[in-house]
Amino acid sequence: MIVVRTVAELRAALSPRRDGTIGLVPTMGALHEGHATLLRAARAADDTVVMSIFVNPTQFNEQADLAAYPRTEAADLDLAEAEGVDVVFAPDAAEVYPRAFATTVTVSGPIAETLEGAERGRGHFDGVATVVTKLLLASLPDHAYFGAKDAQQVAVIRRFVADLGIPVKVVVCPTSRDADGLARSSRNTRLSPHERSQALAIPRALDAVRDAAAGGLSGTGALQARAVAELEAAGIHPEYVAFVDPETFAPVAAVEGPVLVAIAARVGTTRLIDNTVIGGA
Repeated sequence: MIVVRTVAELRAALSPRRDGTIGLVPTMGALHEGHATLLRAARAADDTVVMSIFVNPTQFNEQADLAAYPRTEAADLDLAEAEGVDVVFAPDAAEVYPRAFATTVTVSGPIAETLEGAERGRGHFDGVATVVTKLLLASLPDHAYFGAKDAQQVAVIRRFVADLGIPVKVVVCPTSRDADGLARSSRNTRLSPHERSQALAIPRALDAVRDAAAGGLSGTGALQARAVAELEAAGIHPEYVAFVDPETFAPVAAVEGPVLVAIAARVGTTRLIDNTVIGGA
């Protein structure tokens, strides 16, 4: 495994590997088992696996959140090597956003302006779209791997990849969960034992919605009430419990096809998101 810090070094490292397929796993570091599942998917499908580590400042709407984001590069590199990564791209901010940088990739409409776009600010998905575009252009992979937990981010990425004609296949891997059902996240380490117990109401709320929909309840207002009741019983007041089209993120009133159920909530001071799809075939 080699570690490179510049785009020039990355392209030089990948140049002799272009005869085979290249898979990119973008990360912000602080790796956990969820990231490992993405790396394994890439390792199984591609001849060369590239992993990026970059805490992207432009997608944080709270400077305190950016400052608190864990930086664990030594441990991250150990995990990457154990999972068979070939090349790690770990640039600094000046490499990604050089002096006089003045370009932003923006996706418009509900897909980027609702839910996380509304809660975290319009700049959040601008930051995501811009940095992922730069990572894709730097590495030119055949496949790029993302987790389903960040469903809206995945939808935004798919949209600009299609709109801009970037020649990469976006591969979405299932949400990785701990044994107790909590979606794996770097933020989970901030939870106290009590908060961790509280947070389990989030996957329970999704389960309650899924069960109710499977039992024939189709109105999203009633389904939302089930989820909110489960959360509030644990002392969690959600930022949103939304029922949207999985591709456009337009709200839906009834389950008449696949519907994304998305939850965002603060447990203590830690903001968590999770989702599931109901109504699928």
